[in-house]
Amino acid sequence: MIVRAARLRPRAWKVVDMAILLGCDSVHLEFPTKLILGSVTLGVDEGDRIGIVGTNGDGKSTLLSVLAGTLEPDEGRVTHRRDVHVGLLGQRDSLDSDDTVHHAVVGDMPEYEWAASPRIRQILDGLIADVPWEGKVGELSGGQRRRVDLARLLIGTYDVLMLDEPTNHLDMRTINWLAEHLKQRWHAGAGALLVVTHDRWFLDEVCTSMWEVHDGKVDPFEGGYSAYILQRVERDRMAQVAEERRRNMARKELAWLSRGAQARSTKPKFRVDAARELIADVPPVRNELELKRLAVSRLGKQVIDVLDVTAGYTDSSAGDPAAPVLEDVTWLIGAGDRYGLLGANGAGKTTLLDVIQGKIRPRTGRVKIGQTVKFGVLSQQLHELDPYETDTIREVLSRYKRVYVVDGKETSPEKLLERLGFTTKQQWSRICDLSGGQKRRLSLLLTILEEPNVLILDEPGNDLDTDMLAIVEDLLDGWPGTLILVTHDRFLMERVTDSQFALIDGRLRHMPGGVDQYLKAADELDAAASARRAAGSSSGGASPATSPSSKKAQSSAAAGMSNAERQRLKKEVASLERKMDTRRARIEELEAGMFDIDPTDFAALTAQQESIASAKDELDELEMAWLEASEQLGE
Repeated sequence: MIVRAARLRPRAWKVVDMAILLGCDSVHLEFPTKLILGSVTLGVDEGDRIGIVGTNGDGKSTLLSVLAGTLEPDEGRVTHRRDVHVGLLGQRDSLDSDDTVHHAVVGDMPEYEWAASPRIRQILDGLIADVPWEGKVGELSGGQRRRVDLARLLIGTYDVLMLDEPTNHLDMRTINWLAEHLKQRWHAGAGALLVVTHDRWFLDEVCTSMWEVHDGKVDPFEGGYSAYILQRVERDRMAQVAEERRRNMARKELAWLSRGAQARSTKPKFRVDAARELIADVPPVRNELELKRLAVSRLGKQVIDVLDVTAGYTDSSAGDPAAPVLEDVTWLIGAGDRYGLLGANGAGKTTLLDVIQGKIRPRTGRVKIGQTVKFGVLSQQLHELDPYETDTIREVLSRYKRVYVVDGKETSPEKLLERLGFTTKQQWSRICDLSGGQKRRLSLLLTILEEPNVLILDEPGNDLDTDMLAIVEDLLDGWPGTLILVTHDRFLMERVTDSQFALIDGRLRHMPGGVDQYLKAADELDAAASARRAAGSSSGGASPATSPSSKKAQSSAAAGMSNAERQRLKKEVASLERKMDTRRARIEELEAGMFDIDPTDFAALTAQQESIASAKDELDELEMAWLEASEQLGE
């Protein structure tokens, strides 16, 4: 990524710098009450993988819209290289609810085209294998709609991808798949990615540089999120050194003035504190033994024992019990335990939390809750704030005690609220006027002010920016009670919990290896299920297609084919796949070679382009032959 101070010259890019894809020059954008971008000049080069961070409302999404060309700035200009194609994923999709998933993703593309493309099949299998291919978009859940919109974008061949909160509503496995896809989507030095997200693990995994948006400016940093934090701390330290130097000059000036006539009439008294150390404000590592000791004194020895529980909901249409969501679950939760609960969407995490709180009675087994247990629950929907919609924050806080002890020091609810990013002026806002992130922070504070000793947090990181997530983590670090956390934010999970458990196929499994062990276990389970389906299909058993890329193949399987014919087709399919891989590698090599040609040598450029077109035609023919052979084979 290059921040360009000079005026961009789009007509000269092909001659002077073929690497640049798009940029903005002296862009100024101001809303009625706030400056968003103040004379910002940026450039995006091929090979850039840029993460965009900043506090909520500072203009991250607006910056993406300006660069994508969907929002006009007040001043300045945005320029794209002539042949650049930009794909933008907004926080809200524009899918037609009456459309089918099939049409929403691939549009009017002929089936033989998308079904014959390994790249498209991989995207469909990775994102929407469990989504009804011919179902209506309007019937999907929020998470399914998000994955459909992602699939729609990713099957396109864009030079630049701009993703605004792509991990929203995705579970941890899908986030991991998306990170791997983006890392492998372009070869080194090609394409460009700009991503706005609060998922810090994701930023570290896919980004090689960062932009920090704040106060109408965009500051660049090299490296992923971890490197950005290190550089930001170092920047603050250097600013502190410069301030200390200025203060030292002021001391000398005051010392000289103290000898003058003015000093004889009024002796100035002053005191300047020494500069803080670089990590003076960094909280100490959690003292797990001390926290457990405090928790035991408040909770007693028994907290929650979930013993051999099988549970599930009732089929509302028939009044009969549905298939159990949880089977034979045993979970012993003690005082001071900090547990993370992993699992895909729909795995039963919320059901287990409801069982723990006594909201759902198990079909079999039992739940024993200690007599001193007092639950504090932060839900995803924030129903805790519903009774206070028309009240101001101040009015809500007035219902609580005036003094609390946090980290061994007395403090007020208002001070704790300031710690969570609220200004004194914002404390007079009505609850109904708060943003999603502000409501989540306030709900977390009110939950803590109730002084529970068992804290259950269901996706507490939703709607929070990276800085606010760090503040919430700092607050939870000193939590002396029992903590149960459900989140798809891998960084948050590993930061505030000491041990992780996963719900897989309705059963609870301890994951000593953390998130990595869970992802590996889930992948192994999928591979075993696929092997069983394949075995059932080869022995004549029915095996319904679960992904759009497999439906056509399974529906056209040939009946009565001899073993010799089947072996011949298998060899042909394997041979065609090897040839297609060779052609794809050749196309990438030819496309990369375009950058080695003198941009003024039009004859050479034309010849290279013709070679690329010829190789693509050959690839198309191979893919058609592969599709026909696969249909005959029925695989």
